[in-house]
Amino acid sequence: MSGRVIVVGSVNVDLVVWSARLPAPGETVSGGRFEQHDGGKGGNQATAAARLGASVLLLGAVGADSFGAQARSALAAAGVDVSGLATNPTEATGIALILVDAAGENVISVASGANLALEPDAIEAELARLGSLVGDVVLVSNELVPSTAAAALRCARAAGARTIFNPAPAVGIDVSLLEFVDLLTPNRGELAVLSGRTGSDFDAVSAARALPVREAVIVTLGSDGVLVVPRDGAPWPVPATVVEVVDTTGAGDAFNGALAAALAEGRSLEEAVRRAVAAGSLATTRPGAREGMPTPAELDVALGS
Repeated sequence: MSGRVIVVGSVNVDLVVWSARLPAPGETVSGGRFEQHDGGKGGNQATAAARLGASVLLLGAVGADSFGAQARSALAAAGVDVSGLATNPTEATGIALILVDAAGENVISVASGANLALEPDAIEAELARLGSLVGDVVLVSNELVPSTAAAALRCARAAGARTIFNPAPAVGIDVSLLEFVDLLTPNRGELAVLSGRTGSDFDAVSAARALPVREAVIVTLGSDGVLVVPRDGAPWPVPATVVEVVDTTGAGDAFNGALAAALAEGRSLEEAVRRAVAAGSLATTRPGAREGMPTPAELDVALGS
């Protein structure tokens, strides 16, 4: 029987400018095209999981403004349960300013607003209200106050959930919280920060082995796919699905949402990772953080099912 996906994370509205190239510091690049999209790692990951058929509850916060109302409506329309999405009366909804070049690479600046006002006790209360989480997957990202992310992971593990921590951005993270993490999903840079192992001799396997996660570190490597480093056993790679890249925004969120959805369905880790890699690749084929996130039919086609 399938469990729920419970996402604890940020909700933003993305303001995007597409241009031929990214500006250098102090430079203005004219001739761009503006778009507005719904975003935030929590909102994106919840949408990715819901689009793949999972039962998804999002815990987070928005402001009492028009952006917040828009974000809440978009999530509900995507099939996400927003009953745990608080409205903060004094903080603005999170905003991300995103620049994307012709090759699909991006730079992002975020004003976190209500996301950083979300307190640990609020998340603890929401998770306690849910009771037993046995069979559920709790997915936490780090666009929150680190103590709030830590509280979510600690409470989720205590309630019997399988936990996934996406340490993005890798700022303010106490490595000791990883004892509450079943699956850690850093990119190469985040892994280097968390392990303290940087420089030309950086080795992803040894860096992953240095972290006290319960089950595995799944290192996302962009166009090179992922490397899964189990706590026990040999590492194994999963190559990326070959696609024509339009916009890499949200690819990591699609990966994490799809991973959580597959695990909540009861799939093996190997199959869940394979599906997540395909979902992350497909998410780069259309502009916007959420627009390219695949449906089950699109994912089956990519996987040759």
